[in-house]
Amino acid sequence: MPLIQLSADSYDFPPVDYALNDPNGLLALGGDLSPQRLINAYQNGIFPWFSPDDPILWWSPDPRAVLIPQQFHISRSMAKFIKKTPLSVTINQAFEQVISACSSERDEGTWIDLSIQQSYCQLHQQGIAHSVEVWHEGDLVGGLYGVEQGALFCGESMFSRQTNASKLALYAFCCHFLSYGGKLIDCQILNDHTESLGAMEIPRADYLQFLYKLQQESLPQACWTSQKLR
Repeated sequence: MPLIQLSADSYDFPPVDYALNDPNGLLALGGDLSPQRLINAYQNGIFPWFSPDDPILWWSPDPRAVLIPQQFHISRSMAKFIKKTPLSVTINQAFEQVISACSSERDEGTWIDLSIQQSYCQLHQQGIAHSVEVWHEGDLVGGLYGVEQGALFCGESMFSRQTNASKLALYAFCCHFLSYGGKLIDCQILNDHTESLGAMEIPRADYLQFLYKLQQESLPQACWTSQKLR
């Protein structure tokens, strides 16, 4: 099946069943990164991912990597770290700094260019995208960001400038998210790091069932209020 070019006149996406098997999940190209198109994408299990010199590419892989928050894996060394670390964690206190750090802290290069950063900052201003920050004596040393879909959180990227900082961000977020009724975290594509933290693969069809159900479970606004998590 040929790759579908998105229309500039519509925010609609083709059915995810049209996604390619190789590369896994590639669904469409083109369009834009407007908040309206991004929202429609996440509502249908689709996300953008592309290199700076490429057109905008849209993906819905099968299988899909997910993390059940209460199944976050804590090693013995990590448990000791969590207990003793002086690092503090906040939510929604430095979204622009977090997404900028996620862009710049990668040796292999990044797809999080300025257009991505600007678009997700707009989603943050609309209360749809959120960040978690890890601090050491006032300096940002780790964090993550993603997009809210009711009781499901679509994780986008994380970074770490100190050992275990991104793990601490995810651990603190899992605890916080669970306490407000959060059910599932989308990790998109499984890698060694997310698998070590408890992420697993499920069929795309199962992910979409979870997504459409959990979208309807609105969490209390207090979950996303700027605050200290630990």
